[in-house]
Amino acid sequence: MKVKQVILRHLQMELKFSFTTSFGSFSTKDFILVEAIDEEGISGWGECVAFHSPWYSEETVKTCWHMLEDFLLPLVFKAPIEHPDELNQRFSFIRKNNMAKSAIEGAIWDLFAKKQNIPLSKALGGEKKEIEVGISIGIQKSVDDLLRIIEKYVTEGYRRIKVKMKPGWDIDVIREIRKHFPDIPLMGDANSAYSLQDIERLKALDEFNLMMIEQPLASDDIVDHAALQAELQTPICLDESIHSYEDARKAIQLGSCKIINIKIGRVGGLTEAKKIHDLCQANNIPVWCGGMLEAGVGRAHNIAITTLENFTMPGDTAASSHYWERDIIHPEVTVHNGMIVVPEGIGIGYEVDRRQVDAYTVSLKEYKA
Repeated sequence: MKVKQVILRHLQMELKFSFTTSFGSFSTKDFILVEAIDEEGISGWGECVAFHSPWYSEETVKTCWHMLEDFLLPLVFKAPIEHPDELNQRFSFIRKNNMAKSAIEGAIWDLFAKKQNIPLSKALGGEKKEIEVGISIGIQKSVDDLLRIIEKYVTEGYRRIKVKMKPGWDIDVIREIRKHFPDIPLMGDANSAYSLQDIERLKALDEFNLMMIEQPLASDDIVDHAALQAELQTPICLDESIHSYEDARKAIQLGSCKIINIKIGRVGGLTEAKKIHDLCQANNIPVWCGGMLEAGVGRAHNIAITTLENFTMPGDTAASSHYWERDIIHPEVTVHNGMIVVPEGIGIGYEVDRRQVDAYTVSLKEYKA
């Protein structure tokens, strides 16, 4: 497989609502859409999940464009690619920059699956025909607003409710949710808003029978999380702390968590995501697929990876219509009773809507081997 051309597009899409977490609010999603084209003119698609500001990680749209243009694309053009797993080693001397790596690797995986005439899920080794999904809800202006939103998504059948939390928007909020929804699968996502000084506050959440608390402590920590998990009945799920197979191995060895959230972009691509999945499965650590407010291409990659066996918890891959007035794929991703049917078409299984892509494109640049 020889990649002859890559097109990078900077897209800008307006969310249906402002999304608020412990580290900020935004209503516009800037991202890079990657199209990799082989010698036969077949296109593979990838999506970069980095935000315009470095609030989730150090990567941004601009830094990822720089890494793709100046370092990663020359390596893709350097030699034919027999299998996408090769890129993991080809990129290995470049430290971090996982979201940039994942964006082009995802396009190559899609291209590879199309060349094999199979769905991406099958190329990854997935077997599921449908996947369970939950919903992620940002911090709201009031608890009443939050309860109304939860009611809406419970009625729609989502299999898990995730609410963002931070000091001052945690214990009382979770208590109120449990009063109204005593039995729903519920979890809290802290996005590193706490420290070990908050251990009593976090222990107070044990009474609410949460599925997990996601990333309560620092984004680069696995040591303090181990100390915290030893004090909590509620499982800790690590997100920002896990950037690689090695991070996951060390966290499991230390007892830093009981669950791991695998985000393709955060760990550097589908190949590394598969390795982390297999490690967790061997150690009886369940995993689920987190979301980064992806548009349709990134959402399709999330669906594909979730078909692997150890993705046993509902992920964040909600319907396209939850986020966008109009997505960049057709058909759009839909959810019925908390389930997404895995597409059977080759590659990502969805057609990229080039007209809609053009409408959202701010700038583009073509690169040739």
